[in-house]
Amino acid sequence: MIYLKTPEEIELMRKANDLVSRTLAETAKWIAPGVTTQRLDTIAREYIQDNGGIPACLGYHGFPGTLCIEVNETVVHGFPSQRALRDGDIVGLDCVAQLNGFCGDSCYTFLVGEVAPEVVRLCEVTKQSLYEGIKACKEGNRIGHIANAIQTYCEKNGYSVVREFCGHGIGKSMHEEPEVPNYGRPGTGALIKNGMCLSIEPMINLGSKNVIVEPDGWQTRTKDRKPSAHYEHTVAIIDSKTEILTTFSYIEEVLNNKS
Repeated sequence: MIYLKTPEEIELMRKANDLVSRTLAETAKWIAPGVTTQRLDTIAREYIQDNGGIPACLGYHGFPGTLCIEVNETVVHGFPSQRALRDGDIVGLDCVAQLNGFCGDSCYTFLVGEVAPEVVRLCEVTKQSLYEGIKACKEGNRIGHIANAIQTYCEKNGYSVVREFCGHGIGKSMHEEPEVPNYGRPGTGALIKNGMCLSIEPMINLGSKNVIVEPDGWQTRTKDRKPSAHYEHTVAIIDSKTEILTTFSYIEEVLNNKS
């Protein structure tokens, strides 16, 4: 069942999503060649807890980290480890935090040092595809409008769309109905209504769309080991308008200060 939120609940959602956005920005300060993904995970966990939140991914069905950490060909659900980032890597940080009983969810793919131009473009197109999907997220449209907008934009630019993973509804639980795929046909799927809160998250590959789930049942990489990019915002439908509850502005401020 799709759980429509009241205005009061959306205000709580707004606070949880602001915490997630600030957590990603705090973690972004430390991204550099030589830094381990475990260090980034620890920074995120401590920041969430210091600000009254709960790291929602930590321990979720046995998941071992606060962040899903996606380096290069890792599409989703990467574990934190002693792996050190290297110049030329990209790293997606997917973060979910619970605050006052509600969840926030966002992901951003960061460039580490000097990244190959074709990978930079993959990230730029994936990020823009997120906003193309949000443009199609309107009261009266259906989920398929979001999916098709993302797919059309990415495939037009020469990239492939991961099929096995998708966005989702969000609220008191990090994963609620409906599912929000990144491919599909307009006019299909659930009707978009006031009170819906959705996490929209394109996962886009430089090469083939095919992926492999590792034996741990979590970590997923591209089959051809080419890079994959991942960006995510959580949105709410309020008074017939779509509002982005997360923000990349905190991250962009950090990145501008580092450059």
